[in-house]
Amino acid sequence: MTNELGPLAERLREFARARDWEQFHTPKNLAMALAGEAGELLAEFQWLTPEESADLDPETLARVRSELADVTQYLVRLADVLGVDLVAAAYAKLDEGEKRYDADLYRGSARKAPPLNP
Repeated sequence: MTNELGPLAERLREFARARDWEQFHTPKNLAMALAGEAGELLAEFQWLTPEESADLDPETLARVRSELADVTQYLVRLADVLGVDLVAAAYAKLDEGEKRYDADLYRGSARKAPPLNP
């Protein structure tokens, strides 16, 4: 991984290697762990109103920060194991979104755009 997340990916790789956890860090296992951590993040917001979710108390914010870190670590580790440049993939997806969702046509709208023609 040669992008801005490279140092984090390397540190996570070394963390796993030092503990002989690479054997467990298969794409399937990492994707499942990522989904589990995303669920834990979601649980922090489950019963909040939209207003409460936008103004978290310090204790809740600390838990959310921790869950965001877990999600990020598993996502970066999964991308590293698969050899995916996560930052490049995100920019490519954003480029696609800019083509699909013209700002003038979709401003303020939640409607879904039709798929791009290949």
